[in-house]
Amino acid sequence: MIRCNLLVIKTNQLETTRQFYQSIGIQFQKHQHGRGPVHYAAEMGTFVFEIYPLSNQQARVDSSTRLGFEVNRLDDLITALPADVVLKLPHQAEWGYQAIVQDPDGRKVELTQQPG
Repeated sequence: MIRCNLLVIKTNQLETTRQFYQSIGIQFQKHQHGRGPVHYAAEMGTFVFEIYPLSNQQARVDSSTRLGFEVNRLDDLITALPADVVLKLPHQAEWGYQAIVQDPDGRKVELTQQPG
């Protein structure tokens, strides 16, 4: 069996991106390893989601990456988000009750309500 245990996204808007993901319920801690860049990490069970600053060698953010998270109370969450980040309102889809939002770098984020 294989499981994903780490996802790192890079941004040139570190604080704004952290605030966006925090607004959907992800809690981050600030980290720095040695002389490496300050970044944010969130542990969700055995999965770690990190937000790093864009390196000097990268010209642009990869906005084509699509993310997905299971959330509680999707309708309440969408109501609390700024309207301009909501791309698709909550609806019943093939994979469950979900909405699509957009992070500050243009990545699409699928939010699916946990069953039950």
